[in-house]
Amino acid sequence: MNESDEAVASRNKRYRIVEHEAMRRAERRVIGCDYGGTSYTTRAQADQMGRMLGLGPGRLFVDVGSGAGWPGIYLAASTGAHVVLSDIPWEGLTAASRRLRGDGVPGDVVAASGDALPFVDETFDAVTSSDVLC
Repeated sequence: MNESDEAVASRNKRYRIVEHEAMRRAERRVIGCDYGGTSYTTRAQADQMGRMLGLGPGRLFVDVGSGAGWPGIYLAASTGAHVVLSDIPWEGLTAASRRLRGDGVPGDVVAASGDALPFVDETFDAVTSSDVLC
């Protein structure tokens, strides 16, 4: 297993806990909601991000490095925009897909690396990314 495979395996393991009730309680207390947060973005910061990006009905945005969907799913749910969640770890994308369907949030999931996104230029109105580059 090379270094990249090890990193994905490590993240897959981390995403297995995002749907557990104890994790959701902790997220609600610390972040303000429970979307499988694996970033340090708070709900207030996500709200500000949505306003600054002009997200709303009819808008399409991609959340690069979305993991289990925080804050992309929340932003889509709270603004009415359509989100495309993109990441590599399958466990996170699977959890995000379940949350999108379960909450009836307009969105899609795409397995792709942030440095090789499979979209043509100008597909999206906005791009979000939380704690991916650190």
